Amino acid sequence: MKKIIVLFAFVIAVSLSCHAAGKSAGTLRAGAAAVDITPKTFPLHMPGLFSIRLAESAHDRLHSRALVLDDGVTALALVVVDNIGVAQETSDEAKALASKQCGIPVEKILVASTHTHTAPESNRKTGPEPAIEYRKVLVAGIAESIVRAHAALRPASVGAAAKPLPEEVSCRRWFLKPGKMPLNPFGKLDKVKMNPPSDPNVLDRPAGPTDTDITILSVQDAKSGKPLALLANYSLHYVSHVPEKMLSADYFGEFARLMQARVGDDKFVAIMSNGTSGDINNRDFTGKRPARQLFEQIQIVAKKAADTAWRAQESIPSHRRDARLGMIQRDVTLKRRRPTPEQIKRAETILAIKDEAERKKLPNLAEEYARRTLWMARLSETVTVPVQALRIGDLAVCAIPFEAFAEIGLDIKKRSPFPRTMVIGIANAPSGYLPTPEQHKLGGYETWLGTSRVQEDASVILVNHFLEMLGELKKAAAKQNAAE
Repeated sequence: MKKIIVLFAFVIAVSLSCHAAGKSAGTLRAGAAAVDITPKTFPLHMPGLFSIRLAESAHDRLHSRALVLDDGVTALALVVVDNIGVAQETSDEAKALASKQCGIPVEKILVASTHTHTAPESNRKTGPEPAIEYRKVLVAGIAESIVRAHAALRPASVGAAAKPLPEEVSCRRWFLKPGKMPLNPFGKLDKVKMNPPSDPNVLDRPAGPTDTDITILSVQDAKSGKPLALLANYSLHYVSHVPEKMLSADYFGEFARLMQARVGDDKFVAIMSNGTSGDINNRDFTGKRPARQLFEQIQIVAKKAADTAWRAQESIPSHRRDARLGMIQRDVTLKRRRPTPEQIKRAETILAIKDEAERKKLPNLAEEYARRTLWMARLSETVTVPVQALRIGDLAVCAIPFEAFAEIGLDIKKRSPFPRTMVIGIANAPSGYLPTPEQHKLGGYETWLGTSRVQEDASVILVNHFLEMLGELKKAAAKQNAAE
């Protein structure tokens, strides 16, 4: 019996020693996993447009893809989900479940959405049974992807790079030629229009810049040098050329499939995240693009993105095994936009119209935005959103809970104290569109009350928070380097 006790104590000691060694500072470990979250029951509504769209099957698979990193001091998880925008309640539930199972603190978990417009709702608790059931699938799938990635941790090295892919991103907000602007839903004239017709007699000039870079984080096995995972980021809203009544992961999923095929390892996990694409899409406003079959445009964009990410990966001089990690989360309280008494009265008047002929005289989407106006009037005066900043070696990552305009991401990248910065949008709490104050003055769909839901200077407030957090991470990095 005494020998058994001694042997047991020895095993425990060795186990603890190995665990401590694996957790020593400066020893980077990484793990990645992709979990299928394709629904099994249909029909399911696909939100994102102004009408009910019921999916009856899946064209391709939906996934939750997770990357877990651990430097012995900090463990963090980055998750990207094939969804238009995972609700904060759903995301928080999945984070708590994963944290309980693998120990990563919830504030060290980032859950972003690809923003595919062909995925189910994320937070239905009442209503159609398939939608209620899918919420459970989503929570479990997100948590499982984190837990599986954590279980796959192994010594790793990382590197970051960026390469441009300019031809697949277009600003979708345009100034029009005189007399071509229609009334907006509020009966007013905007200065710019989203997705105008591709007609040179109508179009004047785009209203904003594009972020053309695909930024990547490459993760390799430290011993073999084989690729483990790749996190990419591109400021392209979505493509969405898929058959009707079918779910799809859009170009995000096709990119992941192509990259895995190129690496030739089914355990390799490629992840495409959405950047700051609130005013960006894949439309050819010149009208020169030839007609294409369904899904063809997704394949074209995914292949170009994979080519660009591959070139970026090959440009990395060396991957670092000693990359240190850091992550900060802040909860930022913003004011909600409030409708004026005149707007409320107009909305009530519009919704009271019964005569079909009179309703047809209303501006396009007038009834929809009348409902949104009254909805905004019922909401609380403020909303608190989570923002996150991460350090992965020399790469900074900012997670913004909005569909932010491209110029916001460009501004953060330009002013970041890190040599390379990635900005992931629609992260942790999909909170609507985030234009700049200057873009608010121009009007257009992304600025309308009910589409943009927080104070008009919210982008300035959030950028300042990000720069402060990045500054804190930079100072912490300097202290770590000095101590080592």
